[in-house]
Amino acid sequence: MRILQLHANFIEFKPIKKEIKLAEETEKKEKRIEQVVVLFVAIEKDDKISIVNRAIEELTGFLKNLKVNKILIYPFAHLSSNLAEPNEALKLLKEVEKQAKDNNIETFRAPFGWTKQFTISIKGHPLAEQSRSYSASPDKNRQRKKPNISKALKAEQKLKSFWHILDPKGFLTPVEDFKFKGYKNLELFSKYEITKARTSCEMPPHVTLMKRLEIADYEEGSDPGNIRWYPKGRMIKSLLEQFITDRMNKYGAMEVETPIMYDFNHPSLSDYLHRFPARQYTLNSEDKELFLRFAACFGQFLMIHDTQFSYKQMPLKVYELTRYSFRREKSGEVCGLRRLRAFTMPDCHAFCTDLNQAKKEFKTRFKLSIDVLQEIGLTKEDYEIALRFTKEFYEENKEFITQIAKLFDKPLLAELWEERFFYFRLKWDANFIDNQKKAAALSTDQIDVENAKRYNINYIDEKGEKKHPLILHWSPSGAIERVIYALLEKAYKGQQKGKSPMLPLWLSPTQVRLIPISDAYINKVVEISQKIASQCIRVDIDDRALTLQKKVRGAEKEWVPYIIVVGQKEVDSGVLSVRDRNNNGKVEKKELSQLINSIKTQIQNKPFKPLPLPVNLTKRPQFYG
Repeated sequence: MRILQLHANFIEFKPIKKEIKLAEETEKKEKRIEQVVVLFVAIEKDDKISIVNRAIEELTGFLKNLKVNKILIYPFAHLSSNLAEPNEALKLLKEVEKQAKDNNIETFRAPFGWTKQFTISIKGHPLAEQSRSYSASPDKNRQRKKPNISKALKAEQKLKSFWHILDPKGFLTPVEDFKFKGYKNLELFSKYEITKARTSCEMPPHVTLMKRLEIADYEEGSDPGNIRWYPKGRMIKSLLEQFITDRMNKYGAMEVETPIMYDFNHPSLSDYLHRFPARQYTLNSEDKELFLRFAACFGQFLMIHDTQFSYKQMPLKVYELTRYSFRREKSGEVCGLRRLRAFTMPDCHAFCTDLNQAKKEFKTRFKLSIDVLQEIGLTKEDYEIALRFTKEFYEENKEFITQIAKLFDKPLLAELWEERFFYFRLKWDANFIDNQKKAAALSTDQIDVENAKRYNINYIDEKGEKKHPLILHWSPSGAIERVIYALLEKAYKGQQKGKSPMLPLWLSPTQVRLIPISDAYINKVVEISQKIASQCIRVDIDDRALTLQKKVRGAEKEWVPYIIVVGQKEVDSGVLSVRDRNNNGKVEKKELSQLINSIKTQIQNKPFKPLPLPVNLTKRPQFYG
């Protein structure tokens, strides 16, 4: 049994639709419960009543400490990949409810077997969020050991922020005074940031899509937040990695590779760990306690510490595509591709002589990030910018802050701190707002004023003297996995508005699907496919023994951008009937050369990889469903 306990100011929930046949009968009415401990519960295989006894015993003591006597039992399958059968799960949930009531706890239970919509406000004290795991083996029934938590994480929870909206002209307006008309996403993002409600308790649309489209899935044999990638997903991921690396090469960054694990007791590393708000994976090796990196900073900084350079080579730019970086996120926050524990992060550092050079580089990288996201398929309408700075930095650099706002050309969220705790004085991040009204950071950059001294990184200035540089920390896109999450969530948003969901053409695993009307046209279809493939376009053939209607519908469900049915008319005329998904499935007459030229124009300057699966659909395995 796995339980996520949240001490809440309130929770509002409403059943939406039945997910399973055993779903309990209930009214589709919204319910609100205040001052309550919410128990998100997943019942696992082999769970027994004895486990319920232990859970209720711990819960009773916990409630006494909080001086609370009200709970909501909320069935939540997403906490585990080892779920019990529905009838057993419902039986044990009812037992949890019974034992809680027997202990004179005011008890509510959300209906089992339903998709539910809810809003929750979590209290801010240290015990407000608790994760517990129980199993049939006695030595596994302890509360999970808490991971090492950096001082920065603890400080982040206590840090007082002043929130404003910064417009393109540089005016700061307190959030509570800003009129959000026409800026719905900015309003959602502001609320998300201010409340810091990170826990995800519903299945986001992209999770269903990543499975159904055979892109990625959870891996039951690993730690939660570590994902398996199917051939289509690996190709999409690889194209994004190659695209961003190419852009970093053009920017002038030198690509390097560094280790994924480091010594906890290394003086520079240990100090830095407590300046970065992240939880680490730890492991022991002989006489060392090690941690898995959560960014490329450690390796790159140690490398540049050993590097000789002067002001003439600056800004010195170093880039690494970290496969992987690791952050041991809270179990309730791990969710699909939005928040992972192992992820691929493009990480680029620039070492600058002084603040003027750093600000110039900061602006260059800000514009590059907007361009990178645009080329990937995410426009400025898809994300919001947060600009974060100390009061002192703002007072000294108002004109520069205004220039950043003007570059984005729409209002952004400004977080202002009275004093600096983190290693940076200025940071910006681009945040995608998804269908659950959650935000996830994509591109980001920071001006670091501490780590050059911490790692004893020096350059030689014009006078021949050693000086510490300023360091910019930049991810031009954010984690690759999170980019794919954003693209899938964006496609789902479009579908809700009546648009055919699809990935950008250059990332679509199959770009053209050929469907012969009958086996008599297979040879002709093969001939056409070879001409298309020779132009670096991914094409496949549906040669399955299905009706034409089912084949077309199958291609649509796979989000194939171009579908072409080939019969005698196409063979005789040489003109193809092309179903264009980007035009909501409109069929247009095109010669093969016209189609090829159109596709090549749309994907020019993008990397290419061949089809990741056999050309013929009859030769393909089914990875999901």
